[in-house]
Amino acid sequence: QVFGCMQKEGLQVTVLSTCPVADYKTQESTLTLPSPFLKALKTKEFKEQVCCPLLEQPNIVRDLPAAVLSYCQVWQIPAVLYQCYTDVIKLDTVTIEAFKPLLSSKILKSLVKDVSESTKILKKLLTTSETHNNIYI
Repeated sequence: QVFGCMQKEGLQVTVLSTCPVADYKTQESTLTLPSPFLKALKTKEFKEQVCCPLLEQPNIVRDLPAAVLSYCQVWQIPAVLYQCYTDVIKLDTVTIEAFKPLLSSKILKSLVKDVSESTKILKKLLTTSETHNNIYI
């Protein structure tokens, strides 16, 4: 429904998502992986460089992030999904910090005023959201 209200020409989609590190499939032990870490998945039309390694098979993406990426692939919309694998259940500053390299990406760079202030702003957002038990960014 969201995409139905948007002009598809010139559109580029970036999806940020988190999931448990236990969902990450690898031959090595997940205990040795530095958590949190980012992996990317992109549509064929997305031509920019991604800010982290691509998600390897047999890993899968589920739910709303998968639906958005599938929609973009079908309608030939450039899109990238950044999946953060984390070992915490509740969103925290360490997990959000994993997304920090994305602030220098071409698409997000124009949205950021001062990267040096980002950690302070994120901590304030998380402190505020703890009373509501949710975070909306």
